[in-house]
Amino acid sequence: MLEVIRRAPSIVGNDRESGLRMSLVVDDRPTDTRRGSDFAVLCRQVRDARLLERRYGSYALRIGATLALFATSWLVFVTLGDSWFQLVIAAVLGLAFTQVAFLGHDGGHQQIWRSRRANDLLTVVSGNLLTGLSFGWWVDKHNRHHARPNEEGHDPDIGDGVLAFTTEQIASRHAGLGRFIARHQAALFFPLLMLEGLNLHVASARFLLQDPPTRSARYRKLEIVLFAMHVVGYLSALVLVLGPGKAAAFFAVHQAVFGLYMGCSFAPNHKGMPIIPPGGSTDFLRRQVLTSRNVRGGWLTDNVLGGLNYQVEHHLFPNMPRPNLRKAQRLVREFCASHSVSYAETSLFGSYVIVLRHLHALGAPLRRRREPIS
Repeated sequence: MLEVIRRAPSIVGNDRESGLRMSLVVDDRPTDTRRGSDFAVLCRQVRDARLLERRYGSYALRIGATLALFATSWLVFVTLGDSWFQLVIAAVLGLAFTQVAFLGHDGGHQQIWRSRRANDLLTVVSGNLLTGLSFGWWVDKHNRHHARPNEEGHDPDIGDGVLAFTTEQIASRHAGLGRFIARHQAALFFPLLMLEGLNLHVASARFLLQDPPTRSARYRKLEIVLFAMHVVGYLSALVLVLGPGKAAAFFAVHQAVFGLYMGCSFAPNHKGMPIIPPGGSTDFLRRQVLTSRNVRGGWLTDNVLGGLNYQVEHHLFPNMPRPNLRKAQRLVREFCASHSVSYAETSLFGSYVIVLRHLHALGAPLRRRREPIS
């Protein structure tokens, strides 16, 4: 028997709100054409429903509204001048930056226009120029995540970093700050997210300055120019409009809100879902569905989370326009039910509870004993 997906702690695999129990998935048959055809059947249903067609009108309104929020926030910043009320604008800009990043995410997945270049340029502008995030860095990282979500050694989103997402990572935290953070990572999760905005900027800068560039750096010169314009323009605005103390406070609040909002939008999607071991093998549909979690909600949730609340549908059809994801959900959910594939869905609050329980459970061995874990 081939173990396909493992190490899904029952405390986090049990979605009490949706009644789904994510358990050890074992495939006792070799991969065959029948299994591989499941996604093809679903894909035909989605195409017949015209859910992969572009939504130009919807995106025109979305882009216009997002850029209006972004531009208005900066206009109010300049008009308000040297005032402590600017900290409110800093928080609003943190929200605006994230909404612009959502547009870049859609463009990077080729959801908006048929032209690849048009989608790429929107992502480069929204990323490098408006929010200070490298298009090439994001594409390289995000493509690897989509190809092998929650697979140890391949998905960069669960790679070894400040937080530990697998038992092997926990076992490597022998002493010092790393061990302390891993022991208390559930309590530190949201505070650490406030540093995520800075982490994204630093990772983008490192990517653009690396030599030689990677294959993902096809717009490298343009990216460097736009990224430099963002850094110079952003810091100059703070220095020219605000005094040193207010500028530092503005920067801290803005980056904290940006990082927290970004982290809270992405965290519910896969954290606490089953982990695929190195070399694990399963078909595309099950790999994407079993490692993803949806977040329930209406129009407000869809817009606040940038459509990422339909994570199952997004992973199955990455280039599906964001406005069509809600419509595709019914087809995907019914298809999964008919093929006995668990479909995870919970509330936004419930998703955070699951993530925190998962992180808390992983750190438990470090809290029980002082000696290193073997």
